[in-house]
Amino acid sequence: MGGLLSLNSSRPTETFQVSQSESCKRQKTSPCFWDDKPRLIPSLPDEISLEILARLPRICYLNVKAVSRSWKAAVTSPEIYEVRKELGTTEEWLYILTKNQGDKLFWHALDPISKKWQRLPLIPNVPAEDEAKRCLSGFRMWNMVGSSIRMADAVRGWLGRKDASDQVPFCGCAIGAVDGCLYMLGGFTRASAMSRVWKYDPILNSWCEANPMSVGRAYCKTGVLNNKLFVVGGVSRGRGGLTPLQSAEVFDPQTGLWSEVPSMPFSKAQVLPTAFLADLLKPIATGLTSYRGKLYVPQSLYCWPFFVDVGGEVYDPETNTWVDMPIGMGEGWPAKQAGTKLSVIVDGDLYALDPSSSLESAKIKVYDYQDDSWKVVEGDVPIRDFAESESPYLLAGLLGRLHVITKDGDHNIAVMQANKQNNLVVNTGEGPSESVGISEPNIWNVIASRNSGSTELVSCQNLDI
Repeated sequence: MGGLLSLNSSRPTETFQVSQSESCKRQKTSPCFWDDKPRLIPSLPDEISLEILARLPRICYLNVKAVSRSWKAAVTSPEIYEVRKELGTTEEWLYILTKNQGDKLFWHALDPISKKWQRLPLIPNVPAEDEAKRCLSGFRMWNMVGSSIRMADAVRGWLGRKDASDQVPFCGCAIGAVDGCLYMLGGFTRASAMSRVWKYDPILNSWCEANPMSVGRAYCKTGVLNNKLFVVGGVSRGRGGLTPLQSAEVFDPQTGLWSEVPSMPFSKAQVLPTAFLADLLKPIATGLTSYRGKLYVPQSLYCWPFFVDVGGEVYDPETNTWVDMPIGMGEGWPAKQAGTKLSVIVDGDLYALDPSSSLESAKIKVYDYQDDSWKVVEGDVPIRDFAESESPYLLAGLLGRLHVITKDGDHNIAVMQANKQNNLVVNTGEGPSESVGISEPNIWNVIASRNSGSTELVSCQNLDI
């Protein structure tokens, strides 16, 4: 995962002045927008009324829409969000994707200030494509790559049996966020990897279909760099079953177009000692993060159910080339489970969660760029039964702080925030701890929760609008 974090971590309290030129600009553009409509607030110019509405918390817009047609038009117009940027009243929300037992997907948004949740509209249905059933076995086997090892799943995969999840669109989809919108990319429908892309606009609170990727992908990785959405790797369906992809592409939200990026070399996979191993072990991208102006992609070689970490590769947009990832970074990158490495950027630092410490807790690690090493941050993360869930936890950078999203003992989705982001303590294992962060033994505070029942976590993103 590894999306870039907005650092607008506090609400402004002072009064903001809008320049005369900006006010005049809106006065010129507003009449065409509000012609033949009643004023938003009687006796006030609509430019002033719009600035008043722009100062309201965004969670209030749900009720504001019901006041009148003109108010609904105002809070669903791009203009009011431009005013929010000018005033510094944008808000950062957390968006969490969950999946129920029927593998149906649901999005929920959390306003971390009011602690209120909002359910997003359902994702549009995608017609199941008429594909041959012979590939269902391969689909089930790959589906296990991203989930816990369950014997029943293995048996169904080997025998090629079908169950309800074989019919579900978006299984194995990737999630991204760029330019104030959420994107769901690819995934499986039946046994086919899709190229379709769906976009959620929080201003309109609706989904629409965006331009598709150049190839169908499932379980690909996404990241944002230079306000563009990059997609790398994943798998597609070939004649022999599911084939790992080395290709990459980038989406420009301003033009709505996709363009090619040089394919990942997977250089470590090219130096295997025997042709047998080269044919047996398939290279896959297991993560993606945008860090220090480049894209970092950890990689593994797999032959189900075995995975071998082989470091990773780094994409430099200035040279449009891939190079090997620093050795310490690639070899020490913590893995959630085999084949999946999550990370998050907070205040310019790269964090990952290492679940291997115990059954009831995990460790946060931060990457030291100078030493090319991962260091443990003090303060155990309380995570329950993380080995039994497909997505036992998620990482997020929200309001300038590190967050862990997990399920508690009562089956509630809990959003935990690190209490102190500016005074972390890193344990180097040699002498006293080195101060770069959190010092309290219990630094995690649950800032919000909601009942989730049997639903599982899938992914999360944050938007600042």
